[in-house]
Amino acid sequence: MQTLKSINDLGRHTQAIQGELSAAIERVLRSGWFVLGPEVTAFEQEFAGYCGTEHCISLANGTDALELALRALDIGAGKTVLTVANAGMYSTIAILAAGARPVFTDVRPDTLLMDSADVARILERQKIDAIIVTHLYGLLADIRQISELARAHGIPVIEDCAQAHGAALGDQRAGSFADIACFSFYPTKNLGALGDGGAIVTSRPDLASNARQLRQYGWSSKYHAALAGGRNSRLDEMQAAVLRVMLPLLDQWNTRRREIAARYSGGIRHPKVTVPAIHGNDYVAHLYVIMTPERERLKQHLAATGIPSDVHYPLPDYAQAACRHLFEGVELPVTAQACGEVLTLPCFPEMSDDEVDSIIACVNSW
Repeated sequence: MQTLKSINDLGRHTQAIQGELSAAIERVLRSGWFVLGPEVTAFEQEFAGYCGTEHCISLANGTDALELALRALDIGAGKTVLTVANAGMYSTIAILAAGARPVFTDVRPDTLLMDSADVARILERQKIDAIIVTHLYGLLADIRQISELARAHGIPVIEDCAQAHGAALGDQRAGSFADIACFSFYPTKNLGALGDGGAIVTSRPDLASNARQLRQYGWSSKYHAALAGGRNSRLDEMQAAVLRVMLPLLDQWNTRRREIAARYSGGIRHPKVTVPAIHGNDYVAHLYVIMTPERERLKQHLAATGIPSDVHYPLPDYAQAACRHLFEGVELPVTAQACGEVLTLPCFPEMSDDEVDSIIACVNSW
């Protein structure tokens, strides 16, 4: 097995398409147009078509996408947003930045995704103004059931698709189930740029119009700010051109990721390790995450043989030092256990079966 540099080797990932990437970058350089130009327009059309939505509004990063999606829905001070607390704090940061208050639901122990039963209980006992549903680790949450619950209460739903590019139920892809959806194109994502990037997708023209204004100072026309909460959040032409090269390859990359994940789940046999179930197209294996009550010991065992690992994510949002004073008394037992036990193994499309088998053997020998 060649030495793995990280759980996601971006050098190996981009090596096979360096020629196409260089040509795309050169095309932008020759154009002399670097912000909100033809590459952005083309990528937005292509990505909206891929997701099955009417509109795509590209942005500077995925966290901006979450915040501006909230603002497009007029979620701000005095509003509450239901979300999970085991997904790296990205939705919580966006909710707080919009001036709203996060309310946390627990997650399912089998998938670590938003628990629709807990959502139903919360919606019956308190007022919620919006729901952010995170498709964590590349697996679609119970988005249809949660959306039905939300509709019954007149609540808009935001999909957080930062880890689920291309995941699908039947012919319907991530990003097309809710009122509005958010993507990140951070380099490690299944569809990743060569720098930061993000997007909002929606089929609602009112939300698309709001998002387009919000990404550029709230302008209704140049230098005329009509919508409060705007900012400078634009995907540049270079990254749009790069993403246009990668988008046609996304499905085949996702297929390989699923194969790797299935190989792991079929091969890891250790009494102290819980592996995720083998899934279909609703899973794009953004991260392959196992669970063990002795995480640090296993992490050290892997490191001793040169196998990298990581933790996604080690601390619930409500326990983060920056904001825990806002969430005193919050207890989510499944979330708390998950944050103490999750461990991420290497998973990227260019991994060989031999590399996966070596990691399986290392885990089983622990």
